[in-house]
Amino acid sequence: MPDLHADVAVLAPLLGTWTGRGSGDYPTIDSFDYTEEITFGHVGKPFLSYSQRTKSVDDGRPLHAETGYLRVPSPGHVEWILAHPTGITEILEGTLTVVDGALVMELAATVIGRSASAKDVSALGRSFRLLGDTLTYTVRMGAVGQPLQHHLSATLHRKPS
Repeated sequence: MPDLHADVAVLAPLLGTWTGRGSGDYPTIDSFDYTEEITFGHVGKPFLSYSQRTKSVDDGRPLHAETGYLRVPSPGHVEWILAHPTGITEILEGTLTVVDGALVMELAATVIGRSASAKDVSALGRSFRLLGDTLTYTVRMGAVGQPLQHHLSATLHRKPS
C-alpha cells in the first residue's frame, strides 16, 4: 500500500473499518435502530475514501449506504464529498480540531444535490468525534418541509485488522 498523503495525515486515526450501532428519528418517520459498518481507506492521494452501510436491527434488511471522500485542503479545514443511492449528494465543509485528545469534525452542507426523484433535503450537518478506538457521530437534517434537526447518532468501534 502506498504511503498516506501528507495532506490527510491528520485523518490517519480514521483508517480502517468501524462497526457499531445507531438510532434514528425524524418527525416524518418512525424511530429506528441500526447496525453500521464504515470503512476509511486511502491510495496515497490527498483524500481518504469512505464507504458506509447500515442494516435494520429488527431483521437485518439493508437501510442506507453512502460513499465518498474526505479532504483536508488547509490545516483545520475538512471537506467531505458524499453520494447516496437515494439521489442525494452532499458537499460538507467544516472544522477539524483536536479537543481533549479527540479528533473532532464539525461539518455543514454547503451544497446538496438531488435527482428529480429524490426527497427534498434542504440542510445537512454532521459531527464526528474520534477518541482511541471509539468513533461517535450525529447527523442533522432538514427535509420534506422540516427544519434542520437531529436525525441520526451512532457509536462505532474499530474492527480489529
